[in-house]
Amino acid sequence: MTKIEHIGIAVKDLSAANEVYRKLFGYEHYKTEEVASEGVMTSFFKCGENKIELLEGTTENSAITKFIEKRGEGMHHVAFAVDDIRSEMKRLEEEGFILLNKEPKRGADNKWVAFLHPKTANGVLVELCQDIDPGFTE
Repeated sequence: MTKIEHIGIAVKDLSAANEVYRKLFGYEHYKTEEVASEGVMTSFFKCGENKIELLEGTTENSAITKFIEKRGEGMHHVAFAVDDIRSEMKRLEEEGFILLNKEPKRGADNKWVAFLHPKTANGVLVELCQDIDPGFTE
């Protein structure tokens, strides 16, 4: 793991949350992006070298919608940048962490992502992120 890539915050209303964080940071978000496969709309703010990702569920079955129903708005996950997501997944599984994904999947902000079960990381949902090569095509 090379750095904290971003902190994910679950929100009920992305527009309202964007306004809160605009006031907090003193500047606008730099990007919004839908991840339809996950039923989520995201918005990103830069905070120094790190990012804050606001997440709003777009479907009743999205993990974000369910998270908010159960726990309310708030911190959802911490994401760490990795150079080789597959080898990091293998290493962490060998260390006893439970992977929520057997294979990396495409996430927001042009990243490959995979998650670790919070029960194996002191209650924190951990996301691994690797930049997708700009030349990659599916």
